Amino acid sequence: MILKSKDLLGLKDLTAEEIEYILDTARTMKYVITSNNKRTPHLQGKSIVTLFYENSTRTRLSFELASKYMSASSANIASSVSSVAKGETLIDTGKTIDMMGTDVIVIRHPQSGAPHLLAKHVKASVINAGDGMNEHPTQALLDLFTMREKKGTLKGLKVAILGDIYHSRVARSNTWGLLKMGAEVALAGPATLLPPKIEMAGAKIYSTVHEALIDADVVISLRMQLERQKKALFPSVREYFRFFGLDENRLRLAKKDVLIMHPGPVNRGVELTSSVADNEQSAINEQVTNGVAVRMALLYLLTRRGAHETTD
Repeated sequence: MILKSKDLLGLKDLTAEEIEYILDTARTMKYVITSNNKRTPHLQGKSIVTLFYENSTRTRLSFELASKYMSASSANIASSVSSVAKGETLIDTGKTIDMMGTDVIVIRHPQSGAPHLLAKHVKASVINAGDGMNEHPTQALLDLFTMREKKGTLKGLKVAILGDIYHSRVARSNTWGLLKMGAEVALAGPATLLPPKIEMAGAKIYSTVHEALIDADVVISLRMQLERQKKALFPSVREYFRFFGLDENRLRLAKKDVLIMHPGPVNRGVELTSSVADNEQSAINEQVTNGVAVRMALLYLLTRRGAHETTD
């Protein structure tokens, strides 16, 4: 099996079979990360460029490590120190990178749809590392990988996603992926931070975390994205935590073996308490390891298409 598209732009575009294939490949890659020898020849002779128009620690570093672990040549371009600062357009920047023999361009951009635009103008595979408020497919894939690894399956799980749903590309990608894999998705947050119901068709939307948490197998607490909010959408951070923050008492509404997750970075005392973040049922740190494994899998799968290239 090969991925149908040369690009990974969103989970909305993937089939359940493709998602399963990526997760199975990532399981093999995790063995590499946890071994004493983290160097494999999978991407020898390949070149990977990360093009980030927004700040990132986990996503960018995990892609760079994934490239190096598989022996690829990698380079990072930050928009603030590139020709973008001189007025160069995204398409021109992409074409320049493409003409240098680049195999994969990993892009993070504040504008929704930017990776899709870039993908149409370059021969290289394009991986969406987060575009505006649209999607963050690699984060969702590592979340799905973590859930499947801990719970054995995704089918039938109840996953509660809490917080700033409206601005969260993580919530969108996770919802698409989880629904395709047969899970139940419960979204909860302040009414001002919830999307229109039609936007998350198939997910159940609640205005209180209590309803969403009842019998949940997994809970994902989202970062409060103050940088994307153009106006005050809740009274205060303190007030937000009082009604929507995840603490030990609220966690008791979920199943006893509930899996606790967060895409990071964690704002302790805002989205969840330290006692919850550091709980033995928390997989927040392991998500980081799994992120490298998933990104290794994607780089490998997209670069091996070669002679199997098909029409997108």
